[in-house]
This record gives sequence, C-alpha cells and structure tokens, in this order.
Amino acid sequence: MEQPKSAGKAPILVDLEEGKTYFWCSCGQSANQPWCNGAHQGSSFAPGAFKAQTTGKAAICTCKLTKNAPYCDGSHAGQ
Repeated sequence: MEQPKSAGKAPILVDLEEGKTYFWCSCGQSANQPWCNGAHQGSSFAPGAFKAQTTGKAAICTCKLTKNAPYCDGSHAGQ
C-alpha cells in the first residue's frame, strides 16, 4: 500500500461554506493544498470528498496522517 506524502507539519485553516462539497488531497502531491488538484492520477489515492456541515473556519490536515480526514486531529505532532 502506498503511503501519502506529508504536505506540511501543521493544518491549514480554511473557510468552509455549509452544504458545499470539497475535495481534500489525500496523497500529499497537490500543489493546491489542502485541496486535490488531480496529482494523485496513476496512484492508489483518491480525493476525500466531503460536504461542509457548517459555515466557518476549519483546520484541514496536511500531514495526511489524520484519523479524522480531512480534519486535523494532531497526528502531525508525532512527525
């Protein structure tokens, strides 16, 4: 199984809009972190689609180790 590339050592704080669908980069290769730009093509990775439940700021994972994708759970602290 392929391992994702860490794209950062801290989450990115983003504005989400309730009801809007977002596509989180799960491979770490996207130049548009934390969002997917298709860089996973040809790998076993796929974007993590999710619909925002509320409007507001959210800490989105960039280390790709979170157990609560796409949200940061502090897993980067162990890197």
